[in-house]
Amino acid sequence: MSTLTDDLFSQLEGAPLQQIAQQLGVGRTQTAGAVSAALPLLIGALGRNASQPQGAEALFGALQRDHAAGPDLGGLLGMVLGGAQTPQTDGAAMLGHIFGGQQARAEQHLGEATGLGGDRAAQLMKILAPIVLAYLAKQMFSGNQGGGGAATGLGGGNPSAGVLGAILGQEQQAVRQQGGLGGGLLGAVLDQDGDGQLGLGDLLKLGGGLLGGRR
Repeated sequence: MSTLTDDLFSQLEGAPLQQIAQQLGVGRTQTAGAVSAALPLLIGALGRNASQPQGAEALFGALQRDHAAGPDLGGLLGMVLGGAQTPQTDGAAMLGHIFGGQQARAEQHLGEATGLGGDRAAQLMKILAPIVLAYLAKQMFSGNQGGGGAATGLGGGNPSAGVLGAILGQEQQAVRQQGGLGGGLLGAVLDQDGDGQLGLGDLLKLGGGLLGGRR
C-alpha cells in the first residue's frame, strides 16, 4: 500500500511540479527531490501534532472549516503561486501552526539537505503546506473520490478527529521507518533532545503545536 506522501507526490508529478520548479527558479529534478523530502516532513509533523487529542481536534476543525470545499489541486496551486491571500492559501500561517518554534529549523534542514538553501526551502514549504492540508481534507470529506490506495479508510462514514489522528500517526511512523531523506529530516526537526525519541520534552519545545490558535 502506498503512503499518503507517495499518493500526493504522484498527483504533483507533471505540470504541477514544473510550475513549482519555475516558481523556485531551479531545475525540475532538484525540485522533485526537494518535494519528495518536504512532503513527508510536513505530513510527519502533522502526524506528530495530531497524536495529541487537542492537536487532532484542531486540525480536523481547520480542515473542515477552511479546506473541505476548496478548489482542486491544480486550481489551488495556481492560487498559491499567484499570491492569493485566503485561509486556503496562507502557507506561512500554516507552517507556523505545523512546526511552531521549529519552523526555521525545518526550513534550514530542508534547504541544506536538498541544496535549495533556506530561502527557497521556506518558499517551497509555503507552497506545499496548503496543498497538503487540501489533500488531507479531500481524503477526509470526499469519500475518497479520485484518491489512491493511501486514502483507504480515511473517507466514508463519519470521519472524526480520532480517525484523522490515527491515520496521520500511521503515516508518521511509516515515514520514520522508511528512513531516507524525508524520514531523516523529520527526525532532525522533531527529536530535539538528541535522544532519538519523541517525548513530552520535545512536544513542549515545539510550542504546543498545531493550529491551536485558530480553534
